[in-house]
Amino acid sequence: MSAKRQPVPVTAEHAPLELEHFLPYRLSILSNTISQAIADDYQRRYDISVTEWRVMAVLARFDGLSAREVAERTAMDKVAVSRALARLVAAGRVSRAIHNNDKRRSVLGLTEAGWAMHDEVAPMARAREREVLARLDAEERAWLERILDKLLRAGVSGEE
Repeated sequence: MSAKRQPVPVTAEHAPLELEHFLPYRLSILSNTISQAIADDYQRRYDISVTEWRVMAVLARFDGLSAREVAERTAMDKVAVSRALARLVAAGRVSRAIHNNDKRRSVLGLTEAGWAMHDEVAPMARAREREVLARLDAEERAWLERILDKLLRAGVSGEE
C-alpha cells in the first residue's frame, strides 16, 4: 500500500499549478463529466462517440456544412471531426455530396437514419441538461448563462 503523497511545497524554484483551482481545468472536468453522463445513454444504444454525436448535432442544426465548418462550429480537432464523419458516413447516418459551385468542397447532412437517431438522442441530452440545471435556482441559471456567454465571446475574440 502506498503512502498518501503530500503536495510539493511552493518554493522560489517551483510553483506548481493548482489544477483544482485552475478555471480551464475545472471547466474541462465539469464539461467532461456532464458530456460523459449524456454519452453513456447514446453510446450504449447506438455505439457512437461523443465526437460523432456532436457532429450529428451540428449537422442537425446547420445542414450543408463542410467538414472544416463542422470543426469550426464545434471547436474540435479537424482530424477528429474527419474520423467521426468517416464513421458516420460509413454507418449511413451522414451523407456527403459535392458542392455545386466548388467540386473540392463536400457538403454534409444527416440521412433519414441520422435524423431518426438524432430525434431519439436529442431529447435524452436535453433531459440530462435539465437534471444538471435543476441543481441551480433560476437566478443562478441566468448568471451561468450570462457568464458562459461572456467568457465564450471573450475567448473567441479576445474582447469583452
